[in-house]
Amino acid sequence: MAHRGSAEPSQRQLRVGEEIRHALSEILAREPFRDPDLQDVSVTVTEVRPAPDLRAATAYVTPLGGVDADRTVAALNRAAGFVRGRLARMIHLKFLPTLHFEVDRSFDAASRVDALLHDPRVARDLDADGGADPEPDANPDATPGDGKEA
Repeated sequence: MAHRGSAEPSQRQLRVGEEIRHALSEILAREPFRDPDLQDVSVTVTEVRPAPDLRAATAYVTPLGGVDADRTVAALNRAAGFVRGRLARMIHLKFLPTLHFEVDRSFDAASRVDALLHDPRVARDLDADGGADPEPDANPDATPGDGKEA
């Protein structure tokens, strides 16, 4: 069991988060929403992080293509009660967590890192002799210490 203030989630938190994530994905794909900001919008639930007491959970989502992410998340937060009601029918917990939706910005961070790694200045440093693979052996059949080194 995790201690108060620890950064690592418990196994129970991870399991409940995954169960909620799968159920939310199904709800968002199949349920009709009255809110025009949620109609005809495909949303991916990338992660659900329950609080240590499992009374609240943050769902990280991203709309397909990242279009109008903030507006979509605001609409999901308005519909959180409806979604929670549907969730109660799908998963069985003593206390169903209160849901809060946030935009998943991890893809943006990954894109920034990828762009940095492809920057010519960074690529030059990565390709320098210090980061390159060592030259292959002149005699590939030779093993160290057998006296056959070239």
